[in-house]
Amino acid sequence: MSVKTKILIIDDNIDTVELLRKRFRTEGYDTDEAYDGEEGLHKVRDYDPDLVILDVMMPKIDGYEVCRRIKQDETLKHIPILMLSAKGRVPDKVRGLDIGADGYITKPFDFKEVVARVRSLLSQKIASKKLADKEKFDALDHLVDEVSHEVRNPLVAIGGFARRLRDNLAADSQNRKYCNIILQNVEVLERMVHELIALKGATLCYTEPSNINEIAMNALSMHKQRMQKNNIKLTMQCMENPPRISADQENITMAISNIIENSIEAMTGEKRELGIATGVNEGYCEIRVTDTGKGIAKDKLKNIYDPFFTSKTYGPGFGLTFALKTIQSHNGMISVESTVQEGTTFTIRLPSKSISGQKPGS
Repeated sequence: MSVKTKILIIDDNIDTVELLRKRFRTEGYDTDEAYDGEEGLHKVRDYDPDLVILDVMMPKIDGYEVCRRIKQDETLKHIPILMLSAKGRVPDKVRGLDIGADGYITKPFDFKEVVARVRSLLSQKIASKKLADKEKFDALDHLVDEVSHEVRNPLVAIGGFARRLRDNLAADSQNRKYCNIILQNVEVLERMVHELIALKGATLCYTEPSNINEIAMNALSMHKQRMQKNNIKLTMQCMENPPRISADQENITMAISNIIENSIEAMTGEKRELGIATGVNEGYCEIRVTDTGKGIAKDKLKNIYDPFFTSKTYGPGFGLTFALKTIQSHNGMISVESTVQEGTTFTIRLPSKSISGQKPGS
């Protein structure tokens, strides 16, 4: 099931809210409502909307102040705000735009104009995110080159000399223990370098017609022993006769494997259940990975694909960054839903060969 775009309507006029709610839901959007500025500020955090429709004249806190607070908050400022107001004078519009509103429509309004502006703002948001992601990944590629050149060779030397020193020490020497610690940390850094280099290959695809069920099974097989060791119960639900996808089998398998690995890392309590399901939705092939792990806090969700994000809520390393880059290079999408202390579901959507229309990575 695809995730609907979410619109938060903040307006003290019940008739206006009801009209917008019905019309937006008819258009296929999900909505939530708030009837004053104070409630609106709470809802914008709890509901995490993709866009806010904001009235100007409201009790408690007016729309201008709500807009200002949202745009000054680093975690919220990316949300587009379309202001609605009976104040149609130029100074009123300028004030709204000056404090960060992304659009301004005067009441009474034509819903066709409202929905057109909403679509435009959502398209701009998507384009901005894609540009930001590209800049971030370009910087990451540059970092990979620097790390490969500046770190790899010294690590080889450190590891080599540490082994020589250790092998020339007596078995009961305290210094032998220190050498082992050095070697363990060298292995950690070498694995990090390897993962960084793998990231650069995430967008280099050799595509061929592929079976999504086989890819999911191959990714799962990499963790069979670990799942048995950790007493993780597996539930598989694979569709029959899946449509072919055009995919780089090695990269997509590794991307799904990384997600499964993070799910395994997250399951530390008594209930340990992993679900893998495949299906078709709106012409896309889907793979869903569900766990009963510790979950991810809402304020952390947007950062889980960032390789520089320091939280270890979901496994260390660059696995999710690799997954995101790989799936995007296949013209696919990845989404995540999570509840703290209950679990997480990752959903990967890849275009089937019949609807792709273009080669992955193009």
